Amino acid sequence: MWFIFALATTLIWGLAELFYKKGANEKEKYSHLKTTIFVGIVMGIHAIFILLTQDIGYNFKNILVYLPVSFCYIFSMSLSFFGMKYIEESISDPIENTSGAITSILCFLILGQTISGLSILGIIAIVIGILLIGILEMKSSNPKSKRLGKKLAIIAFLMPFLYAIFDAIGSFLDAYYLEISCSPLLNVTEDTIELVANTSYELTFLISAIILIMFIILKKEKIDIKNQKDKILAAICETTGQFTYVFAMSGSAIVAAPMISSVCVVSIILSRIFLKEKLTLKQYGAISLVVLGILILAVAEVL
Repeated sequence: MWFIFALATTLIWGLAELFYKKGANEKEKYSHLKTTIFVGIVMGIHAIFILLTQDIGYNFKNILVYLPVSFCYIFSMSLSFFGMKYIEESISDPIENTSGAITSILCFLILGQTISGLSILGIIAIVIGILLIGILEMKSSNPKSKRLGKKLAIIAFLMPFLYAIFDAIGSFLDAYYLEISCSPLLNVTEDTIELVANTSYELTFLISAIILIMFIILKKEKIDIKNQKDKILAAICETTGQFTYVFAMSGSAIVAAPMISSVCVVSIILSRIFLKEKLTLKQYGAISLVVLGILILAVAEVL
């Protein structure tokens, strides 16, 4: 089942990236914070719904226990939202999604998780494909960062790299927190551990959103909901993908992480379809390599 959840996460988050890109406004000073707010609110609503409708024996101390993971994810996403205001998503997304390969390496080296030779081949194919996509995009596109001042351009370009690092750390920690035999989460079972972890993350995101709302108010900025449709849709897709993500990671984190990293492929394809951007034959080749890697991982799991 983990493979189905990983595939669903990849597709849903790819759709979220499209809406994030459409909602990113370079001229709106706090656009990235507003995106974070909407994601936090939607996730918070989902967390409250889970607590009211399912008996998972939730201990609110888990918000603090799970905080290292939540912080890595929330911080990395905030960095991404800032960067995408200035950098083309088709450039930043492949860089960001190398986090899956970093996660696999951490799981292998530190947690001692095993991985088959065929799975290694699949991971290599995904990583090479993702890197090729990034290289080809940098050669063929005209990044927004070229129109910025030198300092801001450097800061903006660093965002996807910082995202990859913090997201990888969060995913690595998730592999530990979601292992029932050693998880520090309180009052969890094999049936509830994923929901408890996800609820803790979503409640932390809600708290972060409330803090950011207070900041926006202090800055006397307005949040015009009517003009934030894309941000809201992105938040809904993000929350749905997060729900399926924890189940994917709990099944086989070392393989699921790089597979989910191929979300950039979905994002780029959707950008071409809905934003009328074009792909070259070389870009199609790089995307095909990533898809091949996903198929190899699926076959390796069956075998």
